[in-house]
Amino acid sequence: MTTQTYDLTVTAMNVGDFLSMDVPQRETMLSPWLPVRGLAMAHAPRGLGKTHLAVGVAWAAATGSGFLKWKCQRAHRVLFLDGELSAGDLQERFSRVRQASAFEPDPGYLRIAASDLTELGFPDLSDPSSQQFYDDVIADADLIIVDNLSTICRGLKENDSDSWVPVQQWALAQRRVGRSVLFIHHGGKSGQQRGTSRKEDVLNTVISLRRPPDYSADQGCRFEIHFEKARGFYGEDANPFEARLIGDQWKMNEIRSGDDLETLRVLRKQGMSIREIAERTGLAKSTVARRLGEGDDD
Repeated sequence: MTTQTYDLTVTAMNVGDFLSMDVPQRETMLSPWLPVRGLAMAHAPRGLGKTHLAVGVAWAAATGSGFLKWKCQRAHRVLFLDGELSAGDLQERFSRVRQASAFEPDPGYLRIAASDLTELGFPDLSDPSSQQFYDDVIADADLIIVDNLSTICRGLKENDSDSWVPVQQWALAQRRVGRSVLFIHHGGKSGQQRGTSRKEDVLNTVISLRRPPDYSADQGCRFEIHFEKARGFYGEDANPFEARLIGDQWKMNEIRSGDDLETLRVLRKQGMSIREIAERTGLAKSTVARRLGEGDDD
């Protein structure tokens, strides 16, 4: 196992020298939300489709194709770290994507490391002394997908902001050497990602998967995609939309919402503010607040 050494010298340059630097233009790995040398997180309550999303992103980035509304300009080397699913379930997820895709990743462009196939499981990525054990497997990756934080970063105390620091340092180290990282995480009861908001500080993008208010169990994998943090893109690119997996094909729609009381209650339970519910339903803030029996000052 290689041992990393770090130059801890802090240097500065004149602003003129800095502005005259030949810095490469920003390139996206999966447009518009996942940059090359970017850090991102997707979170959702359990059972909503996080791994379906992660597998789709992995296949798109490795084949240089696309997923949902998002496009790739070229193929990138992807490492998928799975700490949750059984090997059989994970194989089934990737098999379905492969059957539905017109593209196949080149050899070495999509590699899968499954904790279920490792005798002792993965080393704890939140432990600085264990991070070195990942050095060899991530060495050739352009994109590392960590699915998910609770199983691969087992020592992480989610509500303790300082507990996130070793993982953040690891992620920033990957960015410095040209890699991107996508963290898959559980959503909390509030509708936000579970644990401290400090996780989001250095991220380019935070994606929230939410259950549509009119969802029923017979619809299978159906969720709304919301960008809670969108650094470097805006407007229509950052608009939320709905995705549903029907068979092996994804269907996308604009988000439509009723304005009945039950819908308002579901949206509020998902963590949406009075203002956000008003924007989504077209109702006035005062009307939403009155129907929910709350104030409208949030």
